[in-house]
Amino acid sequence: MANAVVPRWHGDDYQSRFFWIHAASLLDPERTDVVEVTFEAEGPKAFDDVVVRYDPSFRRVSGPGRITVGYYQIKWHTDRSGRFGFKNLVEPSFIGAEKYSILQHLKAAKAQADETSAFYFVTTDRVRDGDPLAELISGADHSLRLQVLKEGKTDRSRMGEVRKLWREHLELGSDEELYDLLQGLHIVEGHHSLEQLRDEVSIRFKFVGLDAAEHETAFKYDAAARQLLVKKINRFDRAAFEEWCRTEGWYLSKRPSPRRSVAIQTYPPRPTPEHMRDASPECTLDLTASFENRHLRADVSWDDLQVPIVDFLKARLKETPQMRLFLEAHASVATLAGSALRFKDGADVEIVQRGQNNPGVVWSADDGLGGDAPVIEIESVGEGKDIAVAIGLSRDPMPKVKEYVGASLSDVGAILKVAPVGGPGQSAIKGGEHAAAIAAKIAEAVAAVRKPGGAVHLFVAAPNAFSFFLGQQADAMGKCVNYEFDFSSQIDGSYQPSFKI
Repeated sequence: MANAVVPRWHGDDYQSRFFWIHAASLLDPERTDVVEVTFEAEGPKAFDDVVVRYDPSFRRVSGPGRITVGYYQIKWHTDRSGRFGFKNLVEPSFIGAEKYSILQHLKAAKAQADETSAFYFVTTDRVRDGDPLAELISGADHSLRLQVLKEGKTDRSRMGEVRKLWREHLELGSDEELYDLLQGLHIVEGHHSLEQLRDEVSIRFKFVGLDAAEHETAFKYDAAARQLLVKKINRFDRAAFEEWCRTEGWYLSKRPSPRRSVAIQTYPPRPTPEHMRDASPECTLDLTASFENRHLRADVSWDDLQVPIVDFLKARLKETPQMRLFLEAHASVATLAGSALRFKDGADVEIVQRGQNNPGVVWSADDGLGGDAPVIEIESVGEGKDIAVAIGLSRDPMPKVKEYVGASLSDVGAILKVAPVGGPGQSAIKGGEHAAAIAAKIAEAVAAVRKPGGAVHLFVAAPNAFSFFLGQQADAMGKCVNYEFDFSSQIDGSYQPSFKI
């Protein structure tokens, strides 16, 4: 009995946590466009788990038109082994149904929904390797890339097989009807785990002034969602949700300050989570034209970019010290950003940290997500007065750093190696407070061994949020030279110097 009940409870909790993440936007002064969030809506069927309404509407990332409402269908599994492909979208059993598939539900939903609606199928399963569906899902916003679906002239072509199956299943008379139907469908595969969603609810609630409940064994907001259903309350506008939170005693004694979203891009941005607002054009510095893939164009230098980045950030700091910073950029840009937005200048910055299976979690130096101090070792490599700092939080850069130092940096006399307790990995840093504390420890260690007139060479394998906090410590470390690693071997498969701070 328990074997069946517990997964069902967890599935309900997964859906409710997804709801709370979006509901938090109702208290976010940066998301005044979110006007209503509904849990277990009355329709359209199969896209009714969570419904989010927007006013004003916002422009679709892919395709024409704007979005006023998002309908979400959420499919959670107990493990991460599930795989699916384009054929599963015509199978009712794929969504636990007996009669209608997810595509049939989409057809019925679009028949009664406004053309400004968007439909999201969110699942912890992943698209099967090699399946045509993998080529159809946009990396920008998870919508279907209809221009790819149109490839191939016959039903026997790779995409023609997809079109034929879906068209006949939906009883459509032409491919054009199929394209119209699929416009506005988004497939979000490999979504967060149940525990990751709990962390995200905690972070989102904390940043809008609500109790994060992060240290509770039983997450109280799971039970709160069930109480909503018992009381037949499933829809909140901004006023109603604020009143509900006040009545339930969820507000923190001190409310956070409103924040402006600011973005720097040196490569195309990944999808922004629906519950976060993208930075406005005037608060976005797009430098992607200066790069080919992730390497500088031959006619551009890092020096060409340094002043524009610093000037852009200083201008934003004069407008407001409270920022939410999106860094779809190189680690060197993150470090430079930190040096430009220093604590002593009044900067109060949250960083949207993206990573594996993580479209965006907000880190700040006071988010309460602390961890162990780093392990710092010093290795003598010569008599030079410079220091190389090899920071390996997500992976170990030490072999490549030693190789580069030996070949190219004769003035380096010591390498300071930094690693997390337990070794590097994607989860080695617990959050913003942990990252900021590690950065401070590194600055202390560098200051203790730095020789007068010497430079500090920074080789960082860590999340961009950490690099930002490290940049905020630049004054304590003296003259710093940043480096980028040539992962794709477009140049020499080694390090290249970037900004001098």
